[in-house]
Amino acid sequence: MISRAASAFALLLLAAPFAGLVMLTDWAHFDLAKADIQAVGVSVAFGLGALAVIAAIGTPLALWLATAKGRLRNAAQFFLLLPLLTPPLALGILLAAFYGPIGPLGALLSRFGVIITNDPPALLIAGIYAGLPTYVVAARTAFAEISPDLAESALTLGVNRRQIFWFITLPMARDGLAAALALAWVRGVGELGIVLIFAYFPQGMPIRLWVNLEDSGLDATFPLLWIFLLAALPLPLWLLRRGAKH
Repeated sequence: MISRAASAFALLLLAAPFAGLVMLTDWAHFDLAKADIQAVGVSVAFGLGALAVIAAIGTPLALWLATAKGRLRNAAQFFLLLPLLTPPLALGILLAAFYGPIGPLGALLSRFGVIITNDPPALLIAGIYAGLPTYVVAARTAFAEISPDLAESALTLGVNRRQIFWFITLPMARDGLAAALALAWVRGVGELGIVLIFAYFPQGMPIRLWVNLEDSGLDATFPLLWIFLLAALPLPLWLLRRGAKH
C-alpha cells in the first residue's frame, strides 16, 4: 500500500509541470513570432545535420568499444565520458576556448579567414558534442548485447566482416541504435549550456526560449515551448514504448 502511494505521488510529481503547461497556455492567442519560427527551422536543420555526423562517426566507435578489450579501449571510454560528464556550461567554455579565435585550432583557422564561434559551424559542432557521447554509450550497449558467436559462425561460412556488420550486426542492433539516436536528438536539440557560450547565433529553440523569457516573461515562452516539446519528445517516447513491448 505504501509503495503504491509513493509510486502514485512520484508519477503525479513528474506529470504536474506538463499539466500546468496545458492549463496556463493561452490557447485563444496561441501564436509564434517570426523569430520563433526561424528558431524552429534552425534547431531542426542543424539537429538533423549533427545527428547524421553522430551516426556516421559514433557507430563505428560504439561497435569497437563493444567488442574490443585492453588499455586502449579503457582510455577511449575515459575520453568518451569526459564530455558526457562535463557540465554543459563548462563544455561550452571549453569549446569556445579551443575552436574560438584565441584557441589553438581557432587561431590556426583564423589565418585562413575561418572563425568558428556564434555561427552555423559552431552550432553544428555544439550539437555534435552534445549528442555524440550519449549516442555512443547507448549504441555500445546495443552492440554488446549481440553474441560474438554469431560473427564467428558467419566467418567460418565465408562471410566477410563488412557483410557481417551490414547484414547481421546492424539489423540485430537496430532497435538499440534507434533509441540511441533518439536520445542523441533530444540531447542535441535541447542543449542550452553549450550554445549559450559557443553558438548563440543562429538562434535555435533553446536560445530563443531563453530570449523570450528574459524579454517578455514566462507566458511568452509557452507557444514555442509546445513546438520544442513536440519536436524533441515523440520519437524517444515512441521508441521507449516500442521497446517495452519486446
